[in-house]
Amino acid sequence: MESTDTTTSGPVITLSEAAVKEVKRLLNVQGITEGGLRVGVKGGGCSGLSYTVNFDDKIGQYDSVYEIEGIKVIVDAKSAIYLQGTQLDFHKDLIGGSFKFVNPNANKTCGCGESFSA
Repeated sequence: MESTDTTTSGPVITLSEAAVKEVKRLLNVQGITEGGLRVGVKGGGCSGLSYTVNFDDKIGQYDSVYEIEGIKVIVDAKSAIYLQGTQLDFHKDLIGGSFKFVNPNANKTCGCGESFSA
């Protein structure tokens, strides 16, 4: 049961150019051709909520799927509440790189940027 609600309200989350490039690179390296990028929120972390990012080929009944530059982005209904208006970015440095969430709903974030409170 795939929801593709991109025409009425737009995607819950957007991807920066750097994030799009890295996600496409990872999909290619791992040989993933089905499914998409699942982005979500779960309880935990030093500020109360933690971000999740992984690849998934299962679309649940309460998931929304948005296509961004050829990438399927999957967000569950509960996470969508906390991620509305968020941008996923990617920063590369000398020892690797990491995804970074720029979330306007976060009242407080931890020093590592992996958890927040809303």
